[in-house]
Amino acid sequence: MFDSLSEKFNDAFKNLQGKGKISESNIEDALKQVRTALLEADVNFKVVKEFTSAVKEQALGEKVIRGVDPDQQFIKIIQDELAKIMGNANEEVDLERPGPIPILIVGLNGQGKTTFSGKLSKHLTEKKKKSVLLVPADTYRPAAKDQLITLAKSMDMDWFDSDLTGHPKDIALAALEYAKEQKKDVVIIDTAGRLHVDEELMGQLKEVKEAIADKNPEVLMVADAMTGQEAVNVAKVFHDAIGCTGVVLSKMDSDARGGAALSIRHVTGIPIKYISVGEKMKDLELFHPDRLAGRILDMGDVVTLVEKAEEAIDEKEAERMMKNMEKGNFTVEDFMKQMDMIKNLGSMSSILKMIPGMGGMLRQAGDLTPAEDEMKRMRVIIDSMTKQERQNYKLIKESRMDRISKGSGNTLKQVKDFIQKFRQMEKMMGGMMQMMKGGMPGMPGMGGGMPSLPGMGDQAGFRQGKKPKKKGKGKKGPWGGGYF
Repeated sequence: MFDSLSEKFNDAFKNLQGKGKISESNIEDALKQVRTALLEADVNFKVVKEFTSAVKEQALGEKVIRGVDPDQQFIKIIQDELAKIMGNANEEVDLERPGPIPILIVGLNGQGKTTFSGKLSKHLTEKKKKSVLLVPADTYRPAAKDQLITLAKSMDMDWFDSDLTGHPKDIALAALEYAKEQKKDVVIIDTAGRLHVDEELMGQLKEVKEAIADKNPEVLMVADAMTGQEAVNVAKVFHDAIGCTGVVLSKMDSDARGGAALSIRHVTGIPIKYISVGEKMKDLELFHPDRLAGRILDMGDVVTLVEKAEEAIDEKEAERMMKNMEKGNFTVEDFMKQMDMIKNLGSMSSILKMIPGMGGMLRQAGDLTPAEDEMKRMRVIIDSMTKQERQNYKLIKESRMDRISKGSGNTLKQVKDFIQKFRQMEKMMGGMMQMMKGGMPGMPGMGGGMPSLPGMGDQAGFRQGKKPKKKGKGKKGPWGGGYF
């Protein structure tokens, strides 16, 4: 997400490093690079012009704060202005009113409307504790009904058996009546789309909205983030025609540019309410402009990471593992559970990007797919072990390795490599726990550097003997100082 833009911004900020203060002359080059970066990211031209003017005005009017480098001040100004053009704060759908609350999902075909309907139902059910009814109302594409019902069944969600021979407005009215009888809080109506905007589609959507106007429906337009300025143009057309209350950006995990996210709010006035960041039903996030600005500028997004960790990690299990490690007992079973917890947070790259400063390191490391494949291979090896072996890997001799090798479809050498890497990691865990207990300056047995973590090889700068430039204080987190 925004990889290209982040890299170009980072290059622009280098122009101010080592400068004594911010002046018109030394920010001109930086602003020129920022302007070019935004235009290449497919950000609307008017948005770029207003953004750079606002940044320049703020930067030149900023008083130099003692002890703060000019480049850091400039980055803070950029971050604030980025958040401002995207909307400043999250604006989720209004659920604080009597139900059933109708939510119309609109947009062109292929943008991800039906998938988003399923994701939103899961989000509202699990996080907002609302009872939801899914309603297929696409009378032009019968397969959309089957798709939505399949999603509903997979999540154990209720759906309305719409009569697709009728008009969408009649389907919406019937569904709301049914939802009232069933005491549902929210009704998500998945409407029809087109390959392009046309009068017939807009007329139909207007009729649906007018038919349920007394319920004050939310109208969320789903747009493919990868289409950049086209997504902005389509959002404007939909909003002008029917009046949208929010935008959803789908496929954000695949959008390396970011033009749609940075332009839509400023051009249309409609807030972005959600972003879709993967294919699974849980891959939906609230859109927080300030957090996203931080990600773009490689400042990470620790708040979102903590929120994800709270959802994905079993606190009791994490506490048990922590106590085990304090006793010097870190098992393969513990390692397996940590891998599963991390997997629930998302891909390795998506997690690391939420950690401040890791963006640049990831760009140097390149593709992390080999590392993730290595973790999958290790998981298969662990699955081929007995419970006793997972509790005490020292039981695993040559004959057992041979059995594990055949059972996991790996070579004997790969199994031996895993045991060796785990032994190395166990040693590292012991050193970390001693350091946390006694405040030791180094980790015993580490040889002045950090060993390559299982699955990471020499990627992301984790090379033997390579020390971090700065040391930060922290507290015991849900991982207990584990895999990361």
